Amino acid sequence: MTDARLTSFAHGGGCACKIPPGELEEAVRGLTGHASPDVLVGLDDGDDAAAVRLSDEFAVLSTADFFTPVVDDAFDWGRIAAANALSDVYAMGGRPVMAINLVGWPRDALPLELMTEVLRGGLAVAQEAGCPVIGGHSIDDPEPKYGMAVTGIAHPDRLLRNDSAEPGLPLTLTKPIGVGLLNNRHKRTGEVSEAAIATMTALNRDAAAAALAAGARAATDVTGFGLLGHLFKMCRASGVGAEIDAAAVPLVDGAREALRDGYVSGGTRRNLDWVAPHLDADGAPEEALLLLADAQTSGGLLVVGEVPGYPVIGRTTAGPGIAIR
Repeated sequence: MTDARLTSFAHGGGCACKIPPGELEEAVRGLTGHASPDVLVGLDDGDDAAAVRLSDEFAVLSTADFFTPVVDDAFDWGRIAAANALSDVYAMGGRPVMAINLVGWPRDALPLELMTEVLRGGLAVAQEAGCPVIGGHSIDDPEPKYGMAVTGIAHPDRLLRNDSAEPGLPLTLTKPIGVGLLNNRHKRTGEVSEAAIATMTALNRDAAAAALAAGARAATDVTGFGLLGHLFKMCRASGVGAEIDAAAVPLVDGAREALRDGYVSGGTRRNLDWVAPHLDADGAPEEALLLLADAQTSGGLLVVGEVPGYPVIGRTTAGPGIAIR
């Protein structure tokens, strides 16, 4: 439909185009929202979704996520963006029940048929999740953007929260990291990583169900702030520390080679700068830290507790900060 590469229209790719975490926190400081006893999860700790109690049995979850093209294939971009938006509900231990599309499109530069492919990709993943997509909102935008606002439900007493971690428990990661490096390589060279696409389009539904079945109470998903950034947010919210076994962290095939070849995004470097004051790196080389700070798109769940079938990458501790071993 067009010879233009979608990623050429984007200043950044996927969740790597997020506003840096330090800047974002400063901008929203003090915006704690409506104080109500029914607001179970608000803005205070930067959790994955908002949660409001409707009854003793139900809480409603609400989230929104959108980003610029992370791959050039329009259908795959739609699939990735939808899986990423739905992930926020799964990261809270919920079930998505409805989504609406959020679209920005350069209508004078890219055909609307290409936008249809993006929406088809999003619909395909939402259907896999059993989540109806009902309308949405679009604007004429010089930079293409796509994502979803998602509504979910959960039991108020079975939420996975980022402020509920306790010390002395294993840390489980349900997807490999490194897609930020592979996406940056794709943007700069056109080389497609099927492994990266496969992990980004995979739903976190089964991982969330397994975490709840294992009795987990604390979790978050790993996206634009990288493994270290999201772990730091959870540790800070819960008043605990963490220790990471860098050798145990799984990587997407090709990520280490992309790092060697220099495909590190600016978002990844900003992530590392943000968490560096809170790290005890024990002499770890910068390359290892950049991997752990790699800006993910549609990453896995980071769960406090052991989840059968997924790798344990460290543990929570009583002391402050994050140690890399």
